[in-house]
Amino acid sequence: MSNPIHNNRKALSATEIVTQLSKLNGEQALGWRLIDGALEKTYAFKNYHETIGFVNALAFIANAENHHPDLTVSFSKCTVRFNTHDVKGISVSDFFCASKADALLT
Repeated sequence: MSNPIHNNRKALSATEIVTQLSKLNGEQALGWRLIDGALEKTYAFKNYHETIGFVNALAFIANAENHHPDLTVSFSKCTVRFNTHDVKGISVSDFFCASKADALLT
């Protein structure tokens, strides 16, 4: 069963994106940025094993939410990019899944 947050997706306005980005990053400045029409963050890890563990956990969440990020994976880093292709922009789903990605490490 899909998450109701993903129903009726629409592209957020620039103002809505800025507001949601500040909520997502909060006081901790968690590193999410708006780059080329997507939410992007690079996570750093100690080694390849930890990086792949994060990738696998994120893949599980993305599949469960049916909202899949673009990933760039290297030995000790993973860059995650969320946008909503079917609305050609950023939606609430992107912020929801970005917060779940952060929760993997808290």
